[in-house]
Amino acid sequence: MPAATSELDTLLKRTFGYSTFRPLQREICEATLAGRDVFALLPTGGGKSLCFQLPALVRPGLTVVVSPLIALMKDQVDALQASGVAATFLNSTLTAEEARARLRGLHRGEYKLVYAAPERLMLEGWDENLKKWNVTCLAIDEAHCVSEWGHDFRPEYRQLAKLRASLPGVPLMALTATATDRVRADIVTQLKLREPEIFVASFNRPNLNYRVIPKDQPLKQVIEFVRKRESECGIVYCASRAAAERVADALRDRGFAARPYHAGLDGATRAQHQEEFLRDDTRIVCATIAFGMGINKPNVRWIIHHDLPKNIEGYYQETGRAGRDGLPGDCLLLFSAGDIAKQTHFLDEITDEREREISRAQLRQIVHYAESSGCRRAELLEYFGEKFPQPNCGACDNCLEPRETYDGTIVAQKFLSCVYRIAQNSRFSVGMNHLIEVLTGADTDKIRRWGHERLTTYGIGGELSRTAWAAVGRELMRLGYVTVAEGEFATLELTEAGMNMLRTRTPITLTKPMDLPKSKRVSTRREGDIACDEILFARLRALRKRLADERQVPAYIVFGDTTLRAMARAYPESVDQMDGIPGIGEKKRAEFGEAFADEIADYLSTNSRQAFD
Repeated sequence: MPAATSELDTLLKRTFGYSTFRPLQREICEATLAGRDVFALLPTGGGKSLCFQLPALVRPGLTVVVSPLIALMKDQVDALQASGVAATFLNSTLTAEEARARLRGLHRGEYKLVYAAPERLMLEGWDENLKKWNVTCLAIDEAHCVSEWGHDFRPEYRQLAKLRASLPGVPLMALTATATDRVRADIVTQLKLREPEIFVASFNRPNLNYRVIPKDQPLKQVIEFVRKRESECGIVYCASRAAAERVADALRDRGFAARPYHAGLDGATRAQHQEEFLRDDTRIVCATIAFGMGINKPNVRWIIHHDLPKNIEGYYQETGRAGRDGLPGDCLLLFSAGDIAKQTHFLDEITDEREREISRAQLRQIVHYAESSGCRRAELLEYFGEKFPQPNCGACDNCLEPRETYDGTIVAQKFLSCVYRIAQNSRFSVGMNHLIEVLTGADTDKIRRWGHERLTTYGIGGELSRTAWAAVGRELMRLGYVTVAEGEFATLELTEAGMNMLRTRTPITLTKPMDLPKSKRVSTRREGDIACDEILFARLRALRKRLADERQVPAYIVFGDTTLRAMARAYPESVDQMDGIPGIGEKKRAEFGEAFADEIADYLSTNSRQAFD
């Protein structure tokens, strides 16, 4: 349609101020204007929104945009209105009178676009509204929410397929920034797209630099990172609301303009923090991974993941919020084996077996990414089914500073032999934790119950810590020698390649993990607690009691047990060394830090440090 094509160019320039389209934008616009259903996968910063905003100005009638993010609705509508486009949104932030006024405008045909959450479109009677409003396009943003294999599955998105019956002749457009082949197929099926034209852009974000480092005193690591970028805006993603608050407090205490952003804050506070961030009054937002930052801020220069993301799609989308303007962006992930254990514990509590299996698979994939010695960019692109053409991207830690390798033949043989012997002896396979307990000679109820202390592989792995063995096991999984069996329990099995390696004793080179201990460690497994020096912990509790009594407050007002156990694990002998200890804000550090540091230093004058996995 040449007339529409010419009009697209004119409106692109006149309304949005661009003289050229980004990759695939023109083709997507032309397909939807031709009345075709469309599936569009464009990376964050690739210009998804324009693909339905521009055609809405060309065609008559109303374009309905489905979005799960209230904050993003306002952001996009504000931007459209600033560009002279008649757009509005309907969500729970509006007063009753505001909502009625916008509904009246929709009935009068005053708008070209309306944004709404999926729940609102499914309300009783809304199909009648849609029929009256002359809807000529239905655009479903964040379409990965429709798939249970996506990183942000929302059941209400499944209901959107019902709109096909209400609006039978209206073309539907599904857009997302992150979707594997499996998720793409699921989106097409669940939304009942009719012979859609499918557009998939490259996932590569060449302006982003990816880096993963061992998590060690994370507050200190965040502060050191930010100090080198004091004039730049960034986001710190945390796994919990408490962590988001703690990081924001630590940054604020050191003079940085930082604000928390999570679902535990009231709507007014979240809106205020977002507005400050968008206006560059606040340069840093500390947000929970679980809570979507629905913003379209182009000058975010860096992203830190304080904790391990739940999956690669989420990680890719969150890092994609850096450098949306095409200028360089830095993406830092702090990684520790402890984060894997925490997330595994949460996943074990999921009651739905299928959901638990999906979540476990997603966790294994992000751990694979974090521990891999290969090009980060190539790893990300491969996950989404795209091959990076260069052997070295020149913009990730593994390409710029290749990791050390070592002869892993003996440890690999021990690990694989243990998998084989357990399966041969018991006629069933076991999970990673139990396997490592057999390797390290642990004395547990399960080992005695199943007779695994009689295996020839029992205790043959005493030279490595549990953490180091877990890293070896995960690398052997990445290399294809071990696989995780499908089903309710995440048990390990040898692959054909693993059996061949075991038989032939083929030499194998492994990569030193970031947390591989330099010397042998002896670990004591303690359920549900933070391993620490128990004698020092008792002394710190006594000190806490004295300080609390002096102030006539409960002991936890001074410090909680978690803080004391962390101290009894890290042995900070000075106030400066307490930066990475949880529960120590600036005020408490100033008031109590010196007393606790002196107590620890006094203890170490007659006692040696213990090492912990």
